[in-house]
Amino acid sequence: MSCKRCPSENQKRFSAEIAIHLPGMSTPHIFLFPMLLVCLDCGLTEFSIPETELRRFTKVDLASA
Repeated sequence: MSCKRCPSENQKRFSAEIAIHLPGMSTPHIFLFPMLLVCLDCGLTEFSIPETELRRFTKVDLASA
């Protein structure tokens, strides 16, 4: 599979820890532990948020922040 930004197929998966900070939440941030897909030529990085965690984002009222 080639990169979405450049024609490179030089990609690698890495485990990661990500803290997403959203205003209006009762907890200061949401921790995610996704697998990152990194293009080792251009740096484009992709990850998916699991559905169980994605539901927590819908509870945030960004308009009031």
